[in-house]
Amino acid sequence: MINEKQKSIMSGVVFTALLITLLISFFDAQHSMEVFIDHPEWWPPFWNGLLILDGVLVFGTFAWYAISQNLVFFVFKRVVEACLVLLVIATLTFTLLRVMPGGPFDQEKTLPPEVKANIEAKYNLNAPLLEQYKDYIFGILQGDLGESYKYLGRNVSDIITETLPVSFQLGLYALIISFAIGIPLGIFAASKHNTAWDNSAMFMAVSGVSLPSFLVAPIFIIIFAFWLDILPPAFWDGPSHYILPSFILGIRPAAVIARLTRASVLEVIRSDYIRTAKAKGLPQRVVLYRHVLKNSLIPVLTFSGPLVAGILSGSFIIELIFVVPGMGKHLIQSVTNRDYPLILGLTLLFSALLVFANLIVDLLYSYFDPRIKLS
Repeated sequence: MINEKQKSIMSGVVFTALLITLLISFFDAQHSMEVFIDHPEWWPPFWNGLLILDGVLVFGTFAWYAISQNLVFFVFKRVVEACLVLLVIATLTFTLLRVMPGGPFDQEKTLPPEVKANIEAKYNLNAPLLEQYKDYIFGILQGDLGESYKYLGRNVSDIITETLPVSFQLGLYALIISFAIGIPLGIFAASKHNTAWDNSAMFMAVSGVSLPSFLVAPIFIIIFAFWLDILPPAFWDGPSHYILPSFILGIRPAAVIARLTRASVLEVIRSDYIRTAKAKGLPQRVVLYRHVLKNSLIPVLTFSGPLVAGILSGSFIIELIFVVPGMGKHLIQSVTNRDYPLILGLTLLFSALLVFANLIVDLLYSYFDPRIKLS
């Protein structure tokens, strides 16, 4: 079993490595190295090595934790279930796309029958449905998601490889902002329960949930880009360009996290062991951050699974408003264009993120609260 000291060391090492990578990414260190050193070609192997190190640390930490807590069978079972879930999603998406009226090459101006037949033959759409399904599933198992119908000559895997890092980067910054704002705001509101501070914090949280991104984004652009002229209004070209889209994407989940944290803290703070801690004369800050906070994070963790999957895959509205070259536009355009391979590829990607994010959340349950036993 892992003791508290080992948990702290493990968490500190992983957090430090991820923080270094995040800072290098945010401050556009590649450009700085190309300017100040004579060997810019050193950057790609350095960056790739750093990402590999982070991956080894993160997955190694979870593997070590799963082994030490006797959760290997639990993780194996969940991974098998995840693969089955992804197979079901791929099957349902494939079937729905085929049974819906119309096709990927149906246009306002009807194509000549021989031209349409040749196009369908090129993409094997004239084959029996079971044969198309078999080819698609075997393609997935081999890492081939097929060729896009809209972007001629481009494989869906290449499109995802090109756009996912940008959406992931945007989502990661927004995710950090969400937790950095939401959890402290929720704790602050709970500590000032039924006061003007509490009401003000919850007013901001409700406003963050209620106001849509397509309204908030133009307001922030007008204020910070045109009136104050301190941030660029669009594009994804450096640290100053990251701030507005990341902050606006993180506002709504931050508001939800703040409300969840406040409700959970108010529930935990009435527990017997918290009253005992107060009776011992512990300072309010120690009671809140050492005893209350850790046991109040379970609802936030539950919300974090779908939040991480959704926010890391980017946001079409934010990417469209700020001209961020992520996956959002491809997801919407693939539906409009009936681009079957791209729809299936992006659906599977989002589903995989959701399934495995929930697995990580389940493991974190027992990490933050040892009373929860996974089996």
